[in-house]
Amino acid sequence: MNFDWTEFWKYLFQPTNVYLHGLWLTLSLSVVSQSLGTLIGVAAALGTQSRFRAIRALVAFYTWLMRGTPLLVQIVFIYTALAAGGIFRFEDIDLGFVVIPGNIQAAIVALSLNEGAYMTEIIRAGILSVEHGQTEAAKSLGMTYFKYMRRIILPQAVRVIVPPLGNEFNAMLKNTTLVSVIGVPELLLATQMITSATFRVFELYTVVALYYLTLTTLWGFVQSWLERRFGEPSRGIAQNPGLIDSLRKMFTREPVR
Repeated sequence: MNFDWTEFWKYLFQPTNVYLHGLWLTLSLSVVSQSLGTLIGVAAALGTQSRFRAIRALVAFYTWLMRGTPLLVQIVFIYTALAAGGIFRFEDIDLGFVVIPGNIQAAIVALSLNEGAYMTEIIRAGILSVEHGQTEAAKSLGMTYFKYMRRIILPQAVRVIVPPLGNEFNAMLKNTTLVSVIGVPELLLATQMITSATFRVFELYTVVALYYLTLTTLWGFVQSWLERRFGEPSRGIAQNPGLIDSLRKMFTREPVR
C-alpha cells in the first residue's frame, strides 16, 4: 500500500481554499436546510391537527411522497427533471453581496422539503405527547388555536422534539454529500476535484472522512448539551450510549446507562 503520509497531513491540517470553500458550503447547506425543514415541519405538523380534511390529506400526501422516495432522486428531479419538463428552472440569483447559483438553490429546496417531511412526524409526536387536558383547559380560557399552541403546547413538546431534531441535523451534515450529483461543490465534490488533479485518492478520501467525523462529533457535543437542557430521557427504552455520552459520563463519573 502506497500511502503518502506527507500529502495526508498536508491536506488534513493545511486544507486548500477548495477544501475550505467546500467545508463552508457543507455547513451552510446543513444549517439553512435544517432550519427551513424545521419550519416546514412545524407548519405541516400543525396541519395534521387541522379540522379541515383537505389540509390533513395534503400534509399526509406530502409526507408520504417525500419519505417514500430517495433523497437523491428528489435532488435530481427538482434540479434536472423540472427544467427538462419546462416546469421550472433554477437561475442564479444576485443578492448584491453574493450570487447564489441555481444548483445550490435546488439543493436547499430538495434538502429542506425532504427534511420537512421527517420533522413533521417528529413535531407531531411532540404535540401529541402533551396531555390533551391542557388543550381543553386553554380552550375553556378562550385562547385561540395559535395562542395556546405557542404558549402551552409547543413549549412542552420541545422536550420530546429536541433529541430527534439533533439526530436529524447529524444526518443532514452527511446528506449534503448527495448534492454533489448536481455540481454543488460541497466537501465531497471538492475532494473529488482535488483527487482528479493529485491522484492521491486514498489519502484525500481519508481526510474528507475525518472531516465529516469531526463535524458530526462536534455536533454530538452540542446535541448532548441541548438534550440535557431541553430534552427528556426516553421512558422504558434501553439505549446504547454513543461516544459523546460515554466520554461525558466517564469524566463526570456518571454510570453509563
